[in-house]
Amino acid sequence: MNTPSTPTPDLESLRKAVQEFRPVPHRIPFNGLKPVHDSIVELRKHTVSYAAIAELLQQHGVKTSRARVAEYGRIVLEGGKKRKRRKRAKITPAANIPATPQSAPAEAATPAPAMPPATAITSDVTLPKENSAFASRGPRIAKVAMMSPEEAKEFDESLKPKPPAS
Repeated sequence: MNTPSTPTPDLESLRKAVQEFRPVPHRIPFNGLKPVHDSIVELRKHTVSYAAIAELLQQHGVKTSRARVAEYGRIVLEGGKKRKRRKRAKITPAANIPATPQSAPAEAATPAPAMPPATAITSDVTLPKENSAFASRGPRIAKVAMMSPEEAKEFDESLKPKPPAS
């Protein structure tokens, strides 16, 4: 039975390598801007834009960009202050909203009789079911300009008041 043996790690040499490790200088954040920190602070006191500061630094031999100077300003000068974000509005689903007010009498809670099929509806819109999460955003208004002349006439007639039945 040959069982493969795992080599034991040399922990002492690993510790020594970790202590001697030095990152590559161009990978250190803001390494090129740290020597000119005082100049950037002074310019920002005079409300100079990050774009103007970056251009001035580039003219004097500092390799940087406007975005990098702005990031340096946000993180280093302003102490890592976060940008303000808009809060999203909380939307309550329609299923949680009661169909009738709680103070309504018990008779009002009975379901309404089924409506006869309407002939004036011209779109393929499906009406929401009572327990669906669909939230209505107001009344649906017909766009008469998009209807055919016959449909528009029928729609206009449906809006006229009907005489009471005797």
